[in-house]
Amino acid sequence: MLLALVFAYLLVTIAIGLWAARRVKTTTDFAVAGRHLPMVMIITTTFATWFGSETVLGIPARFVDGGLNSVVEDPFGAGFCLILVGLFFAGKLYRMTLLTISDYYRARYGRVVEVVCSVIIILSYLGWVSAQVTALGLVFNVLSGDTISVPMGMVIGTVSILAYTLFGGMWSVAVTDFMQMIILVVGLLIITVFASQLAGGADKVIALASSRELFRFLPEPSLHEILFFLGAAVTMMLGSIPQQDVFQRVMSAKDVKAATRGPVIGGICYILFAFVPMFLVVSALIIMPEQAGELMAEDPQKVLPTLVLEHMPFAMQVLFFGALLSAIKSTASATLLAPSVTFTENIWRQFKPRMGDREELRDMRITVLVFSACVCAYAIAMRGTSIYEMVSSAYQVTLVGAFVPLAAGLFWKRATTQGAIFSIVLGLLAWLLFMATDAGEVFPAQLAGLIAAFAGMLLGSLGPQAVRNRHNAHVLAR
Repeated sequence: MLLALVFAYLLVTIAIGLWAARRVKTTTDFAVAGRHLPMVMIITTTFATWFGSETVLGIPARFVDGGLNSVVEDPFGAGFCLILVGLFFAGKLYRMTLLTISDYYRARYGRVVEVVCSVIIILSYLGWVSAQVTALGLVFNVLSGDTISVPMGMVIGTVSILAYTLFGGMWSVAVTDFMQMIILVVGLLIITVFASQLAGGADKVIALASSRELFRFLPEPSLHEILFFLGAAVTMMLGSIPQQDVFQRVMSAKDVKAATRGPVIGGICYILFAFVPMFLVVSALIIMPEQAGELMAEDPQKVLPTLVLEHMPFAMQVLFFGALLSAIKSTASATLLAPSVTFTENIWRQFKPRMGDREELRDMRITVLVFSACVCAYAIAMRGTSIYEMVSSAYQVTLVGAFVPLAAGLFWKRATTQGAIFSIVLGLLAWLLFMATDAGEVFPAQLAGLIAAFAGMLLGSLGPQAVRNRHNAHVLAR
């Protein structure tokens, strides 16, 4: 019965997404919902994009193992990313009326930087979307009692998301996000109240977390711990800023007010609500201590689904898996759409410069289909990798390769194309070097890449100018 209700829920979301798809007539409708979304939908869609499988399954597993210190990357870094976007980036980018974030790189630095940054951004989505597909496979496997294998569950989940994203683009994503976030928030809050009662009260859950020092946030006062804490913090806080899914939500707003305030409110809501799954997993340690201990050793991501399935009534099971599917589907649909739009607009279009709007819309849909198949295959191949690690590793490449050119281009007038190229090359090389050697165990690779990227921007932008100034001064002296 529970599995049947889950499938019914999937069909309802597909129907709603296809209904919203009727509004898609142009590539602007498909990519940024025609720039018509009100602030309430910007808030829900930014919140929904971040609140995915890693928030419900990945973050609680890491929190109960290492406390708040181990989840600085997500939700804290991820939430502050949205806040920074709203405060510093959204207004400037919204007024430029671009279709993709890579359009900015072309306008500011030229074609080469546009294509390179597009490739970096597209590759970063592989791990993030795969994490959502992996979670869908896990859900179907658990609900069916192993009747549906995890790989088959991944395929079913991918098809269910593809069904409306393929046709409705950002319109379908935004409308389904709005509905799914209502289900998510209401469902998880009700389950949290019920779980606290089973555990003997919220005070006992908080006391257990406190006794295990799970609320410790700051790192140990050693250089090694501080460096890796900072590396984790900036990975999603800054690495998520040059991402197409964030940019799409900004550009989908109906005005500057919605574009700037929506991400800020969405980011704050995300950080606060991410504590709900953490509370639930600690309550599981009280409700089913022995079983939770075994699952923590085997697969911590199964603690919450097991708690709900074996210790809660049927109504709570429906609410939990409805909320979980809402979280996964909202994130997955957004992250399937973003790289597909980027590829069509910023890479494929180079080979078809005279492509009309109708033809580009068709190519965007074909790209969504192809990317979905690639992600599903990658997720199946990466079975066994934790959902949290899949998501966090996805943002390191954009942090070291795309963030500095974006920030410097917007806030530093002296940034040049050569500076952007130096930044990308040095950032990626330093990151790869530290990842491939023992140096990465001493100094975080993503932080090394970020520092190298800043140095590359300064060297590439100011170096030629300094040489020219010295040459001119020499000529004048003669």
